[in-house]
Amino acid sequence: MSFRQVDYFIAVAETGSTAAAARLVNVSQPSVSLAVARLEETLGQPLFLRATGQGMALTGFGRQKLAEFRSLRAQTRAILASAGKEAPLPPMLDLGVFSTLGPRYVPALIDRFRARVPNARLRLHEADLETLHAWLETGRIDLAIVYDFGLGGDVEMTPLHEARPYALVAGDHPLSGETSVSLARVLEDPLILVNLPQSRNFFLSIIQARGLSARIGMETNSIEMLRSMVASRLGVGLLATELPYRTTYDGGKVAHLRLEDPIPPHRVALARPARLPGTWVTRVFEEEARRFFKGTAPDATG
Repeated sequence: MSFRQVDYFIAVAETGSTAAAARLVNVSQPSVSLAVARLEETLGQPLFLRATGQGMALTGFGRQKLAEFRSLRAQTRAILASAGKEAPLPPMLDLGVFSTLGPRYVPALIDRFRARVPNARLRLHEADLETLHAWLETGRIDLAIVYDFGLGGDVEMTPLHEARPYALVAGDHPLSGETSVSLARVLEDPLILVNLPQSRNFFLSIIQARGLSARIGMETNSIEMLRSMVASRLGVGLLATELPYRTTYDGGKVAHLRLEDPIPPHRVALARPARLPGTWVTRVFEEEARRFFKGTAPDATG
């Protein structure tokens, strides 16, 4: 097995075909195909499912090996650089971010991380939880800022913060002067939902568990769109992401109300592949994330 074979395998996994991989690594397609075949022979199991006209899809074994080979390649480069065989490479961190959490927390986390590691290269990968899970499995990302909705046993979670869900109403809504409200009273109005699978399912399951029903007014993938819709009196909202401001993009006003029902919190966590060794770069980011969340998160209904 050679590192060239590993590079070609990673290229095929990332592009989905030997032809695209060949263009990426600037060699012939037969060279890529042969390298992958020999790697599979060495490992004793197929890395890809091959179907005419459907490209190359990783097998379960292939997904596992992709994560391990990416980690191996990064470690090898670091060793060669430290030995003077290559020019020193700046440390790299690929950070996944659950889309609704990113704007609230990630810029400040990046600022703190770069203060510790000024020469670090950091790439952001924003997605929903299922996609982030897949990227952690294959080693495409090193860490992810997520809500802990149970991504599976192959992902290790570091708890960072508990965010209490709250209700969102227009600034001139009859309930806007209250400090707390029952879920039943909130649901007298049409409900606007964030249409991301885990967030949507979480709130709908809570509503069902309380023996209540909701009239779904509208759905959106954007928290800011939801807030503007609520401010325009198109419905009410339920959120967990803690936001310290009450003005929307279009100049409208919203009010945050504590929910009186015993609703479990959203747990913000740092996720990493459980079976891959962390690096000193990931450990630095984890340290800064712990410090950032310790006592810094505001009360969303304050």
